[in-house]
Amino acid sequence: MQTLKNNIYFKVGTIIIIALLLLIPTSMIESLIFERETTQREAISEVSSKWGEEQTISGPFISIPYTKYIKEFSKKDSAEKLVAVKDFIHILPNELSINGNINPEARNRGIYEIVVYNSKVKIAGKFTKFNLSEFDIPKENIHFDKAFLTVGISDLRGIEEQINLTWNEKTFSFNPGVTTTDIVKSGINAPVVISSTDSNMYSFSLDVNLKGSQLLYFTPVGKVTDINMNSSWKNPSFNGAFLPDTRTVSDSGFKANWNVLHLNRNYPQAWIGSSYSIQESSFGINLLLPVDNYQKSYRSIRYAILFIAFTFLVFFFIEILNKVFIHPIQYILVGIALIVFYSLLLSISEHLKFNVAFILSAIATLLLIAGYVKAILKSTKLTMLLSGILLVLYTFIFIIIQLQDFALLIGSIGIFLILGLVMYYSRKIDWYNLNLDNKKDNHFDSDRPEVKSKWE
Repeated sequence: MQTLKNNIYFKVGTIIIIALLLLIPTSMIESLIFERETTQREAISEVSSKWGEEQTISGPFISIPYTKYIKEFSKKDSAEKLVAVKDFIHILPNELSINGNINPEARNRGIYEIVVYNSKVKIAGKFTKFNLSEFDIPKENIHFDKAFLTVGISDLRGIEEQINLTWNEKTFSFNPGVTTTDIVKSGINAPVVISSTDSNMYSFSLDVNLKGSQLLYFTPVGKVTDINMNSSWKNPSFNGAFLPDTRTVSDSGFKANWNVLHLNRNYPQAWIGSSYSIQESSFGINLLLPVDNYQKSYRSIRYAILFIAFTFLVFFFIEILNKVFIHPIQYILVGIALIVFYSLLLSISEHLKFNVAFILSAIATLLLIAGYVKAILKSTKLTMLLSGILLVLYTFIFIIIQLQDFALLIGSIGIFLILGLVMYYSRKIDWYNLNLDNKKDNHFDSDRPEVKSKWE
């Protein structure tokens, strides 16, 4: 048994097995991070379902029903007959102007923070020159008297008050729902008065007070679409098909302007039926929370194997260079302490800022491991050495998390330097004649000569 204990290959194999087994609790904590993140999403969904979901305003656009005739084959008498079918011509505005203000508000569901908002949006524009001749539809088949204007709103629960349409100085009330789902699945509609004369011009305007959660998007349906939005939110993310042409973000909030031409999107100003989808051109604002603790916890735990491997490597070098014996149980306990760091980080970051949680968790883990190493090795020098190495590792990971754009570069350089140090300090070890015979001299702490008797 004594020979097996001092066998270098047995020791290396044991360390590797312990390190691999510690990946099991590591994966369990990673699953716990996913579970907590899922719980956060459920909390956001619960609040959003009662307040208003992410909102996308699509339109407005005019839909004009018309009658088309198709041939239908009768199996009974083998005859063909014409059947009248209703379809729609959809026309987009020539000019579209949207101006709005977003008033964000942070809500809490348990320990989770959710961003909701109230928005006041004014939509105005013009329809000019209906060129319906391109569709080759007889005018008598087009029902101009049944035309309606539609505004797509993804979650109608967010509407706070009645919406009225001003159409060529006449006022119409919007009705809930959409008459056809060719373009949008959810929204409001209002009847409009249009003429069969192609050269007429129609101006419109409406005010929408809309509640929602986190996202507010628009679709550029105008031949020229101009959108101006402002808010007191300090951490906006501009997403979707188009970025703002101009934007200003400060501690007092943000202002953003988009100017989109019909040439920038992949659909025309008028078409029949459901030939095109306008949702792919949507863009807008995401009211981001300042931090995402769960994503940072994910990124931290990916380096768990580096912590375990490098700490065990230092322990192994202490054994072979100082002729001491560290029991596998002691490797396991130190490894578990390294894993518990991530559990502490996850739980504390749900209540404090992530950086503060990281520092507190790292300090607690360092003190725990340093105290244990001091107790088992009886060496201040080795305790300081191992604590310093762990401090460098935690600092290294902390810097990587902060520098998100350069994380891969800094991480690669750091691991390269660590490998270089390991190779440098192990260059003179005679691995073929190496053993862990602790009966040889092992004065690794000049100020504590009694260590030799401890390990013999």
